[in-house]
Amino acid sequence: MPAELSPRLAAASSSSPSPSPSPSPSPHGAPRIIRAGEQDDSRLPPQTAATTRGKRRRGAWHPRASSSWGTEWDRAYLLACAAGLLVDPLFLYAVSVSAPLMCVFLDGWFAAAVTALRCAVDAMHAANLLLQLREACSSPRREDTDEEGAQPGRDDARGAGGVPQRGRSKKGVFLDVLVILPVMQVVVWVASPAMIRAGSTTAVMTVLLVAFLLEYLPKIYHSVRVLRRMQDFSGYLFGTIWWGIALNLMAYFVAAHAVGACWYLLGAQRATKCLREQCAQAGGSGCAPWALACAEPLYYGRGVTVGADRLAWAGNATARGTCLDSADNYQYGAYQWTVMLVANPSRVERILLPIFWGLMTLSTFGNLESTTEWLEIVFNIITITGGLILVTMLIGNIKVFLNATTSKKQAMHTRLRGVELWMKRKNLPRSYRHRVRQYERQRWAATRGVDECRIVRDLPEGLRRDIKYHLCLGLVRQVPLFQHMDDLVLENICDRVKSLIFPKGEVVSATTNQHGWLGFPLLSAN
Repeated sequence: MPAELSPRLAAASSSSPSPSPSPSPSPHGAPRIIRAGEQDDSRLPPQTAATTRGKRRRGAWHPRASSSWGTEWDRAYLLACAAGLLVDPLFLYAVSVSAPLMCVFLDGWFAAAVTALRCAVDAMHAANLLLQLREACSSPRREDTDEEGAQPGRDDARGAGGVPQRGRSKKGVFLDVLVILPVMQVVVWVASPAMIRAGSTTAVMTVLLVAFLLEYLPKIYHSVRVLRRMQDFSGYLFGTIWWGIALNLMAYFVAAHAVGACWYLLGAQRATKCLREQCAQAGGSGCAPWALACAEPLYYGRGVTVGADRLAWAGNATARGTCLDSADNYQYGAYQWTVMLVANPSRVERILLPIFWGLMTLSTFGNLESTTEWLEIVFNIITITGGLILVTMLIGNIKVFLNATTSKKQAMHTRLRGVELWMKRKNLPRSYRHRVRQYERQRWAATRGVDECRIVRDLPEGLRRDIKYHLCLGLVRQVPLFQHMDDLVLENICDRVKSLIFPKGEVVSATTNQHGWLGFPLLSAN
């Protein structure tokens, strides 16, 4: 019987060995141990046993794990967590210095846009939290309605390991609520304008930085926890190696973005400190104490009325030349490049240059100039140490991913070279060599170097039978002889199916092994 369309062959044994005497014989003929509380399906009628097995199987799977929707939602939620880590540092760029008036203000339109993005990310967090709470509330009801739910059978043991307990964890719920809290929104829209009106132009940036760190560090922990939970539950995230490399690069970019935003805010604080010192030197006649705070703390680009005192401070050429025009006249230290940013009206440049500085500093481990101010020294130490750790992890992870990508191909090439040497040493005819090469190519295209039979064979008995039942049921039902058989019989047949690959043009025939079992082909065009 020629195999068409490069079929995949499954040879199943139709007869079973003689059962050995045991209290509970298994379908394989070997004694099967019945655990405490487990029901023996072999002593039930076929319909009853199949129904009971189906109940246990249906009660074992997690509601989100059994559908592709749950996997897609987890992936979307992980990307939402990454987006949240990108959005939060943008709040720090709302602080700016007015170049004409030399006063501190908040960019109102920019803060509104960042707040809208943050609300969209918080909506994803809230939806995921509601979904987790719903699953946690529905799990007890599902266990109560399941007849076999409390029995420690093999299917229950299988299912219990796959159900994530995050929905029932108070720590997980607390973290989900913590990342939704609008800390930065309150600080930007309520606390910061009030402090600027009160003249605390330097302290407002310290409050912004502290609030950012208090909210951002738990978000990093929460995102890592979500990532680990997805890896432990599904074993992979996006299915390809390149997605793993992209996630590592994204994490590196997020770190550079956060470091750059903090660097910009500290540079703006240094420029404000310089202006305050120049204001103190000018005296009360040349600079009023509230002149460093703009009349409108949240500025939306509208024209404002400026008093004589602010105009007098705006005309102070010494303060402008010392603090805003050049970084050579004041000790900016590591924040020298921020002089060209704090009074820059371009929002794009105000964001891109700190990101570039963050990438450069984290990649080169810093070549930073520093003053003796303790906050600047601590910031430089954290930046350099974090860059060393991130670069090491990035290079190591990408090396692992690339090795995983190329190792199987190298193994395939090694196998092909060995086969070629063997065929040459045995002086096989050209037609036989062509058939061997065709088989090797089709086997690699079908399996990609993964030995499916070995993976399934090493699994526990219950899990192995369920997986083979899932993989082979549709193929077995194509045989007219098996179309009307019970599910328990089909499960035993599927457990004996072996997957083989036959290239196009090969002859497939039924065989009998040494035990007298008959093998017959089940052809699949996959």
